[in-house]
Amino acid sequence: MKRILIIGIGAGNPEYVTIQAVNALNQVDVFFVMDKGPQKEKLAALRKEIIERYVKDRAYRIVQVSSPERERDERDYVATVRKLNQQKRRVFERLIAQELSDGECGAFLVWGDPSLYDSTMRIIGAISRGGRHEFEYEVIPGISSVQALAAKHRIALNEIGQSIGITNGRRIAKGFPNNMDSVVVMLDAQNAFRQVCNEDLDIYWGAYVGTPDEILMAGKLCDVADDIERIRADARRRHGWIMDTYLLKRRGEAEE
Repeated sequence: MKRILIIGIGAGNPEYVTIQAVNALNQVDVFFVMDKGPQKEKLAALRKEIIERYVKDRAYRIVQVSSPERERDERDYVATVRKLNQQKRRVFERLIAQELSDGECGAFLVWGDPSLYDSTMRIIGAISRGGRHEFEYEVIPGISSVQALAAKHRIALNEIGQSIGITNGRRIAKGFPNNMDSVVVMLDAQNAFRQVCNEDLDIYWGAYVGTPDEILMAGKLCDVADDIERIRADARRRHGWIMDTYLLKRRGEAEE
């Protein structure tokens, strides 16, 4: 029986890799690395660095393939992501069929944690249920950008007895939830925090968290929004891509 491991490798810092993940890495015969183009070569390079650092006394091979790109259709985001996942599924099925022999273990190394805004686990699950390929699979959790961001800013995600939400830029642009005191926002490509500047909020922002390119900023949202937008745009120009996350908290909610 073939085996697939979906391994969360943490948000940028190789030292975020857990002991469980290290043990999993040392079971792998074939690492599948998705190439997202020259602008995001650092993402592939980090995966290779983690493999070289933690895999000891074991023969393995790396299979790097081009990752399908999502069409930028803002009219129907869900439909475009589903189409992208269908394309990725075809790539994954080919890798499992052609690059993994019976009895071997293959692995996908997922940035952050596989359960949070990543489709690898969803796609592998669909392939398994489809029945065309026989394999077992396991998911190894990782330190997400959400956890890393909170640690870098030395702040708890939630206040005592209060709620917290995790959402994306498209949804926070529609307003800060009335039933939440803290909200983590991911995948905000359009500076959606500007849409809630009328709220009395603090923001804790971070880009490339855990990497040598890390940038952090915090303060009252309406006071630092311009600076974050400017720094964010400059970072995107310099690196060709940006990966950032931020936490919004109602002001005055912090407890001793």
